[in-house]
Amino acid sequence: MNLRTDALQILKETSRTFYIPISLLPPGLQEAVASAYLCMRAIDEIEDHPQLDNVTKTKLLRTISLTLQAGVDGFPVDAFFAGFSGYENSLEEVTLRIREWSLLAPETIAPRIWDATAAMADRMGYWAERNWKIYTESDLDRYTFGVAGAVGLLLSDLWTWYDGTQTNRTQAIGFGRGLQAVNILRNHTEDLRRGVDFFPQGWSAANMQEYARRNLMLAESYTKGLPNGPALDFCQIPLTLANGTLDALANGKEKLSRSDVFALLEQLIGVNDSR
Repeated sequence: MNLRTDALQILKETSRTFYIPISLLPPGLQEAVASAYLCMRAIDEIEDHPQLDNVTKTKLLRTISLTLQAGVDGFPVDAFFAGFSGYENSLEEVTLRIREWSLLAPETIAPRIWDATAAMADRMGYWAERNWKIYTESDLDRYTFGVAGAVGLLLSDLWTWYDGTQTNRTQAIGFGRGLQAVNILRNHTEDLRRGVDFFPQGWSAANMQEYARRNLMLAESYTKGLPNGPALDFCQIPLTLANGTLDALANGKEKLSRSDVFALLEQLIGVNDSR
């Protein structure tokens, strides 16, 4: 099994939202987006790890950031080993294999992905250090930019790198923020169980719904501004699922069911649940 095939398999196991749009991308762009997603999933698994304390999370995330910042034309085989020492049996496979994911993208765009992942890991370390204390909407804006809005900017850079597509970067931030706000709503009860609350003080689910919808309006404008092609095809899927999830939550559901997901995808791109 080659690295691309292996990456798609890991992607399929970790995200139903992004596996399908990434698997439909053309060669070259597919490897770049898969590399970005898996590198960020690798650090996200540390941020959300149920057994690691915040001091350890901060240490691991900042070590990964520094390792990525030292990349020149790749990374030695043992580049991340020292940082993971003692945690090999605790971390998820997608995290332990971050070196492989960092090398999956074409070399002309890979350093941009290392930069984005290093910056995000450092920001995640900051938030872990303060136990994700969100007091105000400005705090929420900082958090959702750090872990998702910046991903919107990276995706815009990937579209430009691939075929010259130009995007509205403010709307790109809204694209990432909107998806993250939906995740915060969907995971709110689970997050509270582990002692983390991403809602600003005094906010209800209705306030977070409004925040999410405001940013998804930017995401809609961002997507509508894309020309026909792989960027548009990619962005439509997570945006459709995010809007569907918001509607489901507003109607009292905990999340979209598998059948709901595939019904939306079938309407959008003709994917069904025959597997």
